[in-house]
Amino acid sequence: MKPAQTLLFTPGPTPIHPSISNTLSQPIPHHRTPEFEAIFGSARQQLKEMVGLAEVLTLVSSGTGAMEAALLQFVPLSSEQPALLVLNNGKFGERFGKIARAHGLSVVELKSAWDTPISPDQVLKALQADPSIQAIALQVCDSSGGLRLDFEGITKAAKQHNPKIVTIIDAITALGVEPLDTTHVDVLIGGSQKAFMLPVGLSFLGLSDFALSKLEDKGYYFNLKLELKNQQKNTTAFTAGISHILGLQTYFTLLQDLGGFDALYRATKKRAASTNIALEALGLKIYPKAPALCMSVIYHERAKDIRKHLNTKYGVLVAGGQDDLKDHLLRINHMGIIEVYQSAWVLSALEQSLVDLGLKAQFEGVAIKAFMQHHYKEI
Repeated sequence: MKPAQTLLFTPGPTPIHPSISNTLSQPIPHHRTPEFEAIFGSARQQLKEMVGLAEVLTLVSSGTGAMEAALLQFVPLSSEQPALLVLNNGKFGERFGKIARAHGLSVVELKSAWDTPISPDQVLKALQADPSIQAIALQVCDSSGGLRLDFEGITKAAKQHNPKIVTIIDAITALGVEPLDTTHVDVLIGGSQKAFMLPVGLSFLGLSDFALSKLEDKGYYFNLKLELKNQQKNTTAFTAGISHILGLQTYFTLLQDLGGFDALYRATKKRAASTNIALEALGLKIYPKAPALCMSVIYHERAKDIRKHLNTKYGVLVAGGQDDLKDHLLRINHMGIIEVYQSAWVLSALEQSLVDLGLKAQFEGVAIKAFMQHHYKEI
């Protein structure tokens, strides 16, 4: 019999934290009041600290809305010459290209297999081949395959090649997961439904001083210059995501109780590493050659059957792959504040599922032993 409560372990949306759920259930204030403006200002300041850039904006949209807003603001509607270089290392790199083409932006793509990250050298060669490129867009992690890109090296190479190039980074599955070096980043994008443990519907845009210098009065709803002018006064150009902002403030309170950003990053890193070791102990293949910390991804010919059995028998919901890998990947979330016992249950349920499906001879507690020994450094 399936447990009454499903344990959501998909890499977005992540489970809404109970404290945030409680906040979301409370009556909301009006967004044009001093009380809400104080909350907005506090959340905005803490978000700016996390992002590590000169300014930050919130938008009432999913992360895809912020991706579109960034391209519309910072990529000129130019000519036949490519103005934008997109790194397509998966479904979400591909999305940057689709957004650009939907708006008639001139774009060139640099593509690689979903398990193999595009390198800084490859990017540099692409930029040298197309001197007209004025912006580059890529992911920290392309969550379609759990691949971590060397965005630090790529943005450094891009800026050394051309200091005036705008570097646009989708950090939707990395913000709140690991410390991000934004030294060479102009636009950093985040989303509420990942490490922030909020409902989908709020996106974030961190902006560097260089990006701020290039802001123009463009567009209507995604007019970032207009939005910044308002948000610097702790209000918004349009209706604010009131409940999301209240939940965001609760999230930052939770982080303070946990011990701050560094404590969160250490816990996530330890959880991800311990999970990968446990999966390998089960003889499973980690899919990406450069795994991100936000999720563990395995490749298995019967991944679809394993995921279904995990859900129906043990109440654990993990994600599959996309496109050609839809039935062959299994993706386990590490974003947010996750208790050790929850990860342990997922891994034990996975091992028992392998036994149930005839893919392992017997349950031996291999996964949980490997996980706990690494997590607690040999008990």
